Amino acid sequence: MMQDAGIHVLFIDDDEALGHLVKRDLERHGFTAEIAMDGVSGLKRVAAGGIDAVVLDHHLPDQEGLGILIEIQKLPDPPPVIYLTGAQDSKTAVAALKAGATAYVIKDVRGEFLALLRADIEAGIQSANLRRAKEAAEAETAAARDRYKALAQERAVLLREVSHRVSNSLQLIASLLQFQARGASPEIADALMEAHGRVLAVAKVHRSLYTSQNVESISLHRYIEALAEDIESAAGDDTGGDSFTLIADAIEIEPDRAVAVGVMLTELVLNARKHAYPEGKGPIRVRLEAVDPKRSVLSVEDDGVGFANGRAPDSSGLGSVIIKAMAQKLGAEIRYDPSHKGTRAVIAFDPTASHPRAAASH
Repeated sequence: MMQDAGIHVLFIDDDEALGHLVKRDLERHGFTAEIAMDGVSGLKRVAAGGIDAVVLDHHLPDQEGLGILIEIQKLPDPPPVIYLTGAQDSKTAVAALKAGATAYVIKDVRGEFLALLRADIEAGIQSANLRRAKEAAEAETAAARDRYKALAQERAVLLREVSHRVSNSLQLIASLLQFQARGASPEIADALMEAHGRVLAVAKVHRSLYTSQNVESISLHRYIEALAEDIESAAGDDTGGDSFTLIADAIEIEPDRAVAVGVMLTELVLNARKHAYPEGKGPIRVRLEAVDPKRSVLSVEDDGVGFANGRAPDSSGLGSVIIKAMAQKLGAEIRYDPSHKGTRAVIAFDPTASHPRAAASH
């Protein structure tokens, strides 16, 4: 098959007659060929560029071909080298291949090696092209990976900054609600403090995000611990330090889903504080349990008056509406334990889920 004349072959050999023989044969088959009579001039010609393949003889007047082969391999993007010798010497062949030659050809006086030489040149060029394509693809992949990493880092910084500002704004709103509740009537004060708790539930998520290196998830247990402290602190003297207890297993969850858990926790704790103990105060216990990787359970319980006949609270109140909405957002199952002395709300959910779905039943 005739080759594209753009394929340029350099033949390095001090045998002038053999050089012309090889040159004529290559050109007859569509190659462009030139001859270098010694190793130094051949190496300079390769270094100058424009050579697609090199045919290198083992015996040269100035040095062995192996030395030139090694120097060619040091060049940037070296062309394929077909090593040529008249000796039936396996050691020379192995040495040439180890030094970087793509093939090893034994020449003969009748020129029968020429067909094999052409085939090896074609194979060497094809292999070099594949290698260059692979290196280019790897370089592009590495560059794309670096760009993605830089963008991801920039996005994380921006998200933390946004979360920081949102958290500060929500904390300010929560403080204003708390301040306004102090001078209001008991009924209005209760409503304002409930709103205060709901705002804190969202603010805490954003605080967790801007203090973490990971903006994709937060530690739910640390989040509800901080949230519970704020709820208890906001209650003032209404609850004693011994009346509120929290036990939480380590769980990671997406920020949006953490908000849903936090809002439900806030509503349930505020409801317990408001209704469980009409005559005073009593214990409120919160438990976050990692049952297995796909199932977590949040429970809020008290030992108060409970619900008549074990029935769940009236679903028409704002708090109940909010809890149902957050449970739906979380894809959670919520139930009230009728056997508990007071009120015990149990919320089961999958912390690994990315979208709302029905939780597995007990």
